[in-house]
Amino acid sequence: MAFFRKNEHGQDLAEYCLLVALVALIALGLMAHFSGGIQGIWNSASTTLASGNASSSSPAAGAGAGSQPGGGQSGGAAAADRGH
Repeated sequence: MAFFRKNEHGQDLAEYCLLVALVALIALGLMAHFSGGIQGIWNSASTTLASGNASSSSPAAGAGAGSQPGGGQSGGAAAADRGH
């Protein structure tokens, strides 16, 4: 029994492993606790970006037609055929 009381070679490693396990459990608990809030922020940002993209896409299409060569006429191949 005296050998086990004086042999402390692996004690530091065991203490560090227990400490790392404790920190990992605390981090896991915090992530589980805050995951709903983070998901809510993500959904809010996604909804805002989607609505901003939908509202800005219609004016951009109207502005693009007026900036085309040929007086704002569109039609691609049909406009080219009228020129011949």
